[in-house]
Amino acid sequence: MRPARVSLRWKIAALAAATACLVVAAVGVLVHVWTAHDIRDRAEARAFNSVYSAVDTYRRTGTLSDGAELDPAGLPGTLQHPADGLRHTAYDGRVNENVGPSVWAAQRVAGPGSPVLAIQVNMSPELHSLRELDASMAVASLVALAAAVPLAVFGAGLLGRRLQRVSETAGRISAGDLDARTGPTKGRDEVAGIAATVDLMADSLGRRLRTEREFTADVAHELRTPVGGLLAAADLLPPGETEDLLRARVRDLRGLVEDLLEISRLDAGAEQPVRAHVPLAAVVAEAVARTGLDTEFTVADARGGEAAQTVETDARRLERIVSNLLVNAHRYGDTPVRVTVEDRTVVVRDHGPGFPADLLRHGPRRFHTGAAERGSGHGLGLTIALGQARLLGAELRLDNAPDGGAVATLRLPNRPPGRQN
Repeated sequence: MRPARVSLRWKIAALAAATACLVVAAVGVLVHVWTAHDIRDRAEARAFNSVYSAVDTYRRTGTLSDGAELDPAGLPGTLQHPADGLRHTAYDGRVNENVGPSVWAAQRVAGPGSPVLAIQVNMSPELHSLRELDASMAVASLVALAAAVPLAVFGAGLLGRRLQRVSETAGRISAGDLDARTGPTKGRDEVAGIAATVDLMADSLGRRLRTEREFTADVAHELRTPVGGLLAAADLLPPGETEDLLRARVRDLRGLVEDLLEISRLDAGAEQPVRAHVPLAAVVAEAVARTGLDTEFTVADARGGEAAQTVETDARRLERIVSNLLVNAHRYGDTPVRVTVEDRTVVVRDHGPGFPADLLRHGPRRFHTGAAERGSGHGLGLTIALGQARLLGAELRLDNAPDGGAVATLRLPNRPPGRQN
Protein backbone atom coordinates (compact mmCIF):
# COMPACT_ATOMS: atom_id res chain seq x y z
CA MET A 1 0.00 0.00 0.00
CA ARG A 2 1.36 3.38 -1.01
CA PRO A 3 2.08 5.58 2.06
CA ALA A 4 0.04 8.74 2.49
CA ARG A 5 1.68 11.82 1.03
CA VAL A 6 2.75 14.54 3.47
CA SER A 7 2.02 18.07 2.31
CA LEU A 8 5.02 20.22 1.42
CA ARG A 9 3.51 22.97 3.57
CA TRP A 10 3.87 20.90 6.73
CA LYS A 11 7.32 19.67 5.78
CA ILE A 12 8.55 23.25 5.40
CA ALA A 13 6.77 24.33 8.60
CA ALA A 14 8.33 21.41 10.50
CA LEU A 15 11.76 22.27 9.09
CA ALA A 16 11.32 25.92 10.07
CA ALA A 17 10.21 24.94 13.57
CA ALA A 18 13.12 22.53 13.98
CA THR A 19 15.57 25.17 12.75
CA ALA A 20 14.11 27.76 15.12
CA CYS A 21 14.37 25.30 18.03
CA LEU A 22 18.01 24.55 17.20
CA VAL A 23 18.84 28.27 16.96
CA VAL A 24 17.04 29.01 20.23
CA ALA A 25 18.79 26.13 21.99
CA ALA A 26 22.20 27.16 20.65
CA VAL A 27 21.72 30.82 21.61
CA GLY A 28 20.37 29.87 25.03
CA VAL A 29 23.32 27.59 25.79
CA LEU A 30 25.85 30.19 24.60
CA VAL A 31 24.27 32.98 26.65
CA HIS A 32 24.02 30.75 29.73
CA VAL A 33 27.64 29.59 29.50
CA TRP A 34 28.97 33.10 28.79
CA THR A 35 26.96 34.64 31.66
CA ALA A 36 28.00 31.88 34.10
CA HIS A 37 31.68 32.43 33.23
CA ASP A 38 31.24 36.17 33.59
CA ILE A 39 29.60 35.76 37.03
CA ARG A 40 32.48 33.55 38.20
CA ASP A 41 35.15 35.86 36.78
CA ARG A 42 33.59 38.89 38.49
CA ALA A 43 33.29 36.97 41.76
CA GLU A 44 36.97 35.98 41.59
CA ALA A 45 37.96 39.58 40.89
CA ARG A 46 35.91 40.84 43.84
CA ALA A 47 37.39 38.22 46.16
CA PHE A 48 40.93 38.90 44.94
CA ASN A 49 40.62 42.65 45.47
CA SER A 50 38.87 42.24 48.83
CA VAL A 51 41.67 40.02 50.17
CA TYR A 52 44.26 42.58 49.09
CA SER A 53 42.48 45.32 51.08
CA ALA A 54 41.78 43.08 54.07
CA VAL A 55 45.42 41.88 54.34
CA ASP A 56 46.66 45.45 54.06
CA THR A 57 44.26 46.59 56.79
CA TYR A 58 45.20 43.66 59.05
CA ARG A 59 48.90 44.31 58.65
CA ARG A 60 48.49 48.00 59.48
CA THR A 61 45.87 47.85 62.24
CA GLY A 62 45.70 44.21 63.31
CA THR A 63 41.92 44.21 62.76
CA LEU A 64 39.81 42.16 60.33
CA SER A 65 37.71 43.87 57.70
CA ASP A 66 34.05 42.90 57.15
CA GLY A 67 33.83 39.37 55.76
CA ALA A 68 37.50 38.55 56.43
CA GLU A 69 38.39 35.50 58.53
CA LEU A 70 41.58 33.92 59.75
CA ASP A 71 41.94 30.24 58.97
CA PRO A 72 38.17 29.72 58.54
CA ALA A 73 36.87 26.15 58.90
CA GLY A 74 35.17 26.11 55.49
CA LEU A 75 38.24 27.18 53.54
CA PRO A 76 38.91 24.86 50.55
CA GLY A 77 41.90 22.57 50.98
CA THR A 78 43.89 24.19 48.18
CA LEU A 79 43.93 27.49 50.12
CA GLN A 80 44.53 26.21 53.65
CA HIS A 81 48.33 25.91 53.38
CA PRO A 82 49.62 28.15 50.56
CA ALA A 83 53.36 27.69 49.90
CA ASP A 84 53.94 31.39 49.30
CA GLY A 85 52.62 34.72 50.48
CA LEU A 86 50.70 35.50 47.30
CA ARG A 87 46.94 35.79 46.86
CA HIS A 88 45.07 32.75 45.58
CA THR A 89 41.44 32.03 44.66
CA ALA A 90 39.40 28.84 44.53
CA TYR A 91 35.84 27.98 43.52
CA ASP A 92 33.65 26.31 46.15
CA GLY A 93 30.55 24.62 44.76
CA ARG A 94 29.25 23.48 48.14
CA VAL A 95 25.78 24.68 49.10
CA ASN A 96 24.51 25.03 52.68
CA GLU A 97 21.63 26.82 54.34
CA ASN A 98 23.21 30.27 54.19
CA VAL A 99 25.67 30.26 51.33
CA GLY A 100 25.45 28.86 47.82
CA PRO A 101 28.28 28.40 45.32
CA SER A 102 31.03 30.87 46.09
CA VAL A 103 34.59 31.95 45.38
CA TRP A 104 37.28 32.08 48.10
CA ALA A 105 40.36 34.27 48.08
CA ALA A 106 43.14 33.78 50.62
CA GLN A 107 46.64 35.08 51.51
CA ARG A 108 49.01 34.63 54.46
CA VAL A 109 49.13 37.72 56.59
CA ALA A 110 52.90 37.41 57.07
CA GLY A 111 55.60 34.85 56.33
CA PRO A 112 55.42 31.06 56.33
CA GLY A 113 53.45 29.60 59.24
CA SER A 114 51.40 32.75 59.71
CA PRO A 115 47.58 32.60 59.64
CA VAL A 116 45.71 32.63 56.37
CA LEU A 117 43.29 35.49 55.85
CA ALA A 118 40.37 34.51 53.60
CA ILE A 119 37.26 36.13 52.18
CA GLN A 120 34.28 34.28 50.69
CA VAL A 121 32.23 35.89 47.91
CA ASN A 122 28.78 34.32 47.60
CA MET A 123 27.52 33.97 43.98
CA SER A 124 23.92 32.99 44.87
CA PRO A 125 22.33 36.35 43.92
CA GLU A 126 24.06 36.36 40.53
CA LEU A 127 23.18 32.70 39.90
CA HIS A 128 19.57 33.46 40.80
CA SER A 129 19.62 36.24 38.22
CA LEU A 130 21.08 33.74 35.72
CA ARG A 131 18.18 31.38 36.33
CA GLU A 132 15.74 34.22 35.80
CA LEU A 133 17.56 35.08 32.55
CA ASP A 134 17.25 31.45 31.41
CA ALA A 135 13.53 31.47 32.16
CA SER A 136 13.04 34.76 30.31
CA MET A 137 14.92 33.45 27.29
CA ALA A 138 12.82 30.27 27.29
CA VAL A 139 9.58 32.26 27.38
CA ALA A 140 10.79 34.63 24.67
CA SER A 141 11.87 31.67 22.54
CA LEU A 142 8.47 30.01 22.85
CA VAL A 143 6.74 33.26 21.89
CA ALA A 144 9.04 33.68 18.89
CA LEU A 145 8.49 30.04 17.88
CA ALA A 146 4.72 30.44 18.19
CA ALA A 147 4.91 33.45 15.88
CA ALA A 148 7.40 31.91 13.43
CA VAL A 149 5.56 28.62 12.82
CA PRO A 150 2.30 30.19 11.51
CA LEU A 151 4.36 32.49 9.28
CA ALA A 152 6.28 29.47 7.99
CA VAL A 153 3.02 27.59 7.38
CA PHE A 154 1.58 30.58 5.51
CA GLY A 155 4.69 31.03 3.37
CA ALA A 156 4.92 27.30 2.69
CA GLY A 157 1.23 27.33 1.75
CA LEU A 158 1.86 29.98 -0.89
CA LEU A 159 4.72 27.93 -2.31
CA GLY A 160 2.70 24.72 -2.10
CA ARG A 161 -0.24 26.23 -3.98
CA ARG A 162 2.05 27.39 -6.77
CA LEU A 163 3.63 23.94 -7.02
CA GLN A 164 0.18 22.32 -6.88
CA ARG A 165 -0.91 24.47 -9.80
CA VAL A 166 2.09 23.30 -11.83
CA SER A 167 1.44 19.68 -10.80
CA GLU A 168 -2.22 19.87 -11.81
CA THR A 169 -1.26 21.33 -15.19
CA ALA A 170 1.28 18.57 -15.76
CA GLY A 171 -1.35 15.99 -14.79
CA ARG A 172 -3.85 17.45 -17.27
CA ILE A 173 -1.22 17.36 -20.01
CA SER A 174 -0.38 13.75 -19.12
CA ALA A 175 -4.09 12.89 -19.30
CA GLY A 176 -4.26 14.25 -22.86
CA ASP A 177 -5.30 17.89 -22.39
CA LEU A 178 -2.61 19.44 -24.57
CA ASP A 179 -4.16 22.90 -24.24
CA ALA A 180 -3.51 23.01 -20.48
CA ARG A 181 -1.00 25.68 -19.43
CA THR A 182 0.25 26.94 -16.10
CA GLY A 183 0.42 30.51 -17.35
CA PRO A 184 2.40 33.33 -15.75
CA THR A 185 3.25 32.85 -12.08
CA LYS A 186 4.22 35.36 -9.44
CA GLY A 187 7.90 35.75 -8.70
CA ARG A 188 11.05 34.86 -10.54
CA ASP A 189 12.12 31.89 -8.46
CA GLU A 190 12.54 28.17 -9.19
CA VAL A 191 8.78 27.55 -9.18
CA ALA A 192 8.28 30.10 -11.94
CA GLY A 193 11.07 28.38 -13.88
CA ILE A 194 9.40 24.99 -13.46
CA ALA A 195 6.04 26.41 -14.59
CA ALA A 196 7.61 27.98 -17.67
CA THR A 197 9.38 24.71 -18.48
CA VAL A 198 6.12 22.74 -18.18
CA ASP A 199 4.41 25.17 -20.56
CA LEU A 200 7.28 24.93 -23.04
CA MET A 201 7.14 21.14 -22.80
CA ALA A 202 3.39 21.22 -23.48
CA ASP A 203 3.91 23.48 -26.49
CA SER A 204 6.58 21.18 -27.91
CA LEU A 205 4.53 18.07 -27.21
CA GLY A 206 1.45 19.64 -28.78
CA ARG A 207 3.36 20.53 -31.92
CA ARG A 208 4.77 17.03 -32.24
CA LEU A 209 1.42 15.37 -31.69
CA ARG A 210 -0.29 17.68 -34.16
CA THR A 211 2.39 16.83 -36.72
CA GLU A 212 1.91 13.12 -36.04
CA ARG A 213 -1.88 13.37 -36.31
CA GLU A 214 -1.70 15.37 -39.54
CA PHE A 215 0.72 12.83 -40.98
CA THR A 216 -1.51 9.91 -39.96
CA ALA A 217 -4.59 11.56 -41.43
CA ASP A 218 -2.78 12.49 -44.66
CA VAL A 219 -1.39 8.98 -45.11
CA ALA A 220 -4.77 7.38 -44.41
CA HIS A 221 -6.54 9.68 -46.88
CA GLU A 222 -3.91 9.13 -49.55
CA LEU A 223 -4.06 5.34 -49.12
CA ARG A 224 -7.85 5.13 -49.13
CA THR A 225 -8.25 5.59 -52.89
CA PRO A 226 -5.57 3.12 -54.07
CA VAL A 227 -6.69 0.54 -51.49
CA GLY A 228 -10.24 0.85 -52.81
CA GLY A 229 -8.90 0.32 -56.30
CA LEU A 230 -6.97 -2.76 -55.17
CA LEU A 231 -10.09 -4.22 -53.61
CA ALA A 232 -12.07 -3.63 -56.83
CA ALA A 233 -9.26 -5.18 -58.87
CA ALA A 234 -9.18 -8.19 -56.56
CA ASP A 235 -12.86 -8.76 -57.24
CA LEU A 236 -12.03 -9.12 -60.95
CA LEU A 237 -9.52 -11.94 -60.39
CA PRO A 238 -10.63 -15.46 -61.24
CA PRO A 239 -11.67 -17.52 -58.23
CA GLY A 240 -8.91 -19.48 -56.63
CA GLU A 241 -6.44 -19.65 -53.75
CA THR A 242 -4.44 -16.68 -55.00
CA GLU A 243 -7.56 -14.55 -55.31
CA ASP A 244 -8.68 -15.45 -51.78
CA LEU A 245 -5.25 -14.68 -50.33
CA LEU A 246 -4.98 -11.36 -52.15
CA ARG A 247 -8.52 -10.35 -51.25
CA ALA A 248 -7.86 -11.12 -47.57
CA ARG A 249 -4.68 -9.02 -47.54
CA VAL A 250 -6.38 -6.12 -49.30
CA ARG A 251 -9.23 -6.25 -46.76
CA ASP A 252 -6.71 -6.16 -43.95
CA LEU A 253 -5.07 -3.15 -45.56
CA ARG A 254 -8.41 -1.42 -45.97
CA GLY A 255 -9.23 -2.12 -42.32
CA LEU A 256 -5.92 -0.56 -41.27
CA VAL A 257 -6.62 2.54 -43.36
CA GLU A 258 -10.13 2.87 -41.91
CA ASP A 259 -8.71 2.51 -38.39
CA LEU A 260 -6.14 5.21 -39.07
CA LEU A 261 -8.84 7.53 -40.37
CA GLU A 262 -10.97 6.86 -37.29
CA ILE A 263 -8.06 7.59 -34.97
CA SER A 264 -7.26 10.80 -36.82
CA ARG A 265 -10.87 11.96 -36.46
CA LEU A 266 -10.87 11.11 -32.74
CA ASP A 267 -7.58 12.96 -32.25
CA ALA A 268 -8.85 16.00 -34.09
CA GLY A 269 -12.06 16.12 -32.03
CA ALA A 270 -14.12 15.90 -35.20
CA GLU A 271 -16.30 13.09 -33.87
CA GLN A 272 -19.57 13.84 -32.07
CA PRO A 273 -21.78 11.11 -30.57
CA VAL A 274 -25.41 10.76 -31.65
CA ARG A 275 -27.17 9.79 -28.45
CA ALA A 276 -30.40 7.89 -28.02
CA HIS A 277 -32.05 5.74 -25.38
CA VAL A 278 -31.18 2.16 -26.31
CA PRO A 279 -31.37 -1.23 -24.55
CA LEU A 280 -27.80 -1.99 -23.54
CA ALA A 281 -28.11 -5.80 -23.69
CA ALA A 282 -29.61 -5.69 -27.18
CA VAL A 283 -26.90 -3.39 -28.54
CA VAL A 284 -24.14 -5.59 -27.08
CA ALA A 285 -25.82 -8.75 -28.41
CA GLU A 286 -25.95 -7.18 -31.88
CA ALA A 287 -22.24 -6.32 -31.66
CA VAL A 288 -21.40 -9.89 -30.64
CA ALA A 289 -23.44 -11.29 -33.51
CA ARG A 290 -21.83 -8.96 -36.08
CA THR A 291 -18.34 -10.22 -35.23
CA GLY A 292 -19.32 -13.80 -36.09
CA LEU A 293 -16.89 -15.04 -33.42
CA ASP A 294 -17.59 -17.85 -30.97
CA THR A 295 -18.50 -15.86 -27.89
CA GLU A 296 -20.50 -16.65 -24.75
CA PHE A 297 -22.99 -13.86 -24.08
CA THR A 298 -24.66 -13.41 -20.69
CA VAL A 299 -27.02 -10.80 -19.29
CA ALA A 300 -26.80 -10.75 -15.49
CA ASP A 301 -29.75 -9.80 -13.30
CA ALA A 302 -29.44 -6.09 -12.71
CA ARG A 303 -30.93 -4.16 -9.83
CA GLY A 304 -33.82 -2.09 -11.02
CA GLY A 305 -34.99 -4.52 -13.67
CA GLU A 306 -34.94 -4.07 -17.41
CA ALA A 307 -35.17 -0.26 -17.18
CA ALA A 308 -31.75 -0.15 -15.54
CA GLN A 309 -30.27 -1.58 -18.77
CA THR A 310 -31.67 1.20 -20.94
CA VAL A 311 -28.88 3.73 -21.47
CA GLU A 312 -28.53 7.01 -23.30
CA THR A 313 -25.56 6.60 -25.60
CA ASP A 314 -24.42 6.31 -29.21
CA ALA A 315 -25.32 2.73 -30.18
CA ARG A 316 -23.00 2.66 -33.21
CA ARG A 317 -19.97 3.72 -31.18
CA LEU A 318 -20.89 1.32 -28.38
CA GLU A 319 -21.01 -1.52 -30.91
CA ARG A 320 -17.62 -0.41 -32.22
CA ILE A 321 -16.10 -0.60 -28.73
CA VAL A 322 -17.55 -4.05 -27.99
CA SER A 323 -16.52 -5.37 -31.42
CA ASN A 324 -12.94 -4.17 -30.98
CA LEU A 325 -12.73 -5.72 -27.53
CA LEU A 326 -14.06 -9.03 -28.86
CA VAL A 327 -11.70 -9.11 -31.84
CA ASN A 328 -8.81 -8.28 -29.52
CA ALA A 329 -9.83 -11.07 -27.12
CA HIS A 330 -10.06 -13.68 -29.89
CA ARG A 331 -6.92 -12.53 -31.69
CA TYR A 332 -4.60 -12.25 -28.70
CA GLY A 333 -6.34 -14.36 -26.05
CA ASP A 334 -7.87 -17.82 -25.93
CA THR A 335 -11.31 -19.35 -25.67
CA PRO A 336 -13.70 -19.30 -24.03
CA VAL A 337 -14.39 -15.62 -24.57
CA ARG A 338 -17.29 -14.30 -22.48
CA VAL A 339 -19.28 -11.08 -22.65
CA THR A 340 -21.34 -10.15 -19.61
CA VAL A 341 -23.80 -7.26 -19.34
CA GLU A 342 -24.87 -6.12 -15.90
CA ASP A 343 -26.59 -2.83 -15.18
CA ARG A 344 -24.47 -0.24 -17.09
CA THR A 345 -21.36 -2.41 -17.28
CA VAL A 346 -20.06 -4.59 -20.11
CA VAL A 347 -17.28 -7.08 -19.31
CA VAL A 348 -15.28 -8.87 -22.02
CA ARG A 349 -13.02 -11.65 -20.79
CA ASP A 350 -10.79 -14.21 -22.48
CA HIS A 351 -8.66 -17.02 -21.07
CA GLY A 352 -5.35 -16.30 -22.78
CA PRO A 353 -2.05 -14.92 -21.46
CA GLY A 354 -3.67 -11.66 -20.34
CA PHE A 355 -2.67 -8.08 -21.01
CA PRO A 356 1.08 -7.37 -20.91
CA ALA A 357 2.33 -5.46 -17.88
CA ASP A 358 3.52 -2.62 -20.12
CA LEU A 359 0.02 -2.16 -21.56
CA LEU A 360 -1.53 -2.12 -18.07
CA ARG A 361 0.99 0.49 -16.90
CA HIS A 362 0.90 2.86 -19.88
CA GLY A 363 -2.38 2.02 -21.61
CA PRO A 364 -2.89 1.06 -25.27
CA ARG A 365 -0.31 2.39 -27.73
CA ARG A 366 -0.63 2.54 -31.48
CA PHE A 367 1.13 -0.15 -33.46
CA HIS A 368 2.17 -1.88 -30.24
CA THR A 369 0.60 -5.16 -29.20
CA GLY A 370 2.65 -5.52 -26.03
CA ALA A 371 4.15 -9.02 -26.07
CA ALA A 372 5.09 -11.65 -28.61
CA GLU A 373 2.79 -14.25 -27.11
CA ARG A 374 -0.21 -12.01 -27.85
CA GLY A 375 0.09 -12.66 -31.56
CA SER A 376 0.31 -10.24 -34.48
CA GLY A 377 -1.64 -7.14 -35.42
CA HIS A 378 -1.31 -3.38 -35.74
CA GLY A 379 -2.42 -2.67 -32.18
CA LEU A 380 -5.09 -0.07 -33.01
CA GLY A 381 -8.16 -1.91 -31.72
CA LEU A 382 -7.76 -1.03 -28.05
CA THR A 383 -6.65 2.51 -28.95
CA ILE A 384 -9.86 3.07 -30.91
CA ALA A 385 -11.98 1.46 -28.18
CA LEU A 386 -10.41 3.75 -25.57
CA GLY A 387 -10.95 6.84 -27.75
CA GLN A 388 -14.60 5.97 -28.42
CA ALA A 389 -15.17 5.28 -24.72
CA ARG A 390 -13.82 8.72 -23.82
CA LEU A 391 -16.10 10.26 -26.45
CA LEU A 392 -19.10 8.57 -24.81
CA GLY A 393 -17.95 9.62 -21.32
CA ALA A 394 -17.51 5.95 -20.40
CA GLU A 395 -14.68 4.31 -18.47
CA LEU A 396 -12.75 1.49 -20.13
CA ARG A 397 -10.57 -0.42 -17.69
CA LEU A 398 -8.10 -3.15 -18.64
CA ASP A 399 -7.09 -5.80 -16.09
CA ASN A 400 -5.93 -9.37 -15.78
CA ALA A 401 -8.06 -11.97 -14.00
CA PRO A 402 -6.47 -13.65 -10.95
CA ASP A 403 -6.88 -17.07 -12.58
CA GLY A 404 -5.55 -15.91 -15.95
CA GLY A 405 -6.94 -14.10 -18.95
CA ALA A 406 -7.54 -10.51 -19.96
CA VAL A 407 -10.56 -8.59 -18.64
CA ALA A 408 -11.88 -5.40 -20.28
CA THR A 409 -14.58 -3.57 -18.29
CA LEU A 410 -16.67 -0.83 -19.92
CA ARG A 411 -18.75 1.29 -17.53
CA LEU A 412 -21.26 3.67 -19.10
CA PRO A 413 -22.03 6.89 -17.21
CA ASN A 414 -25.35 7.50 -15.47
CA ARG A 415 -25.59 10.75 -17.42
CA PRO A 416 -23.88 11.58 -20.69
CA PRO A 417 -21.19 14.28 -20.49
CA GLY A 418 -22.65 17.77 -20.45
CA ARG A 419 -26.16 16.58 -19.57
CA GLN A 420 -27.68 18.38 -16.59
CA ASN A 421 -30.37 17.18 -14.22
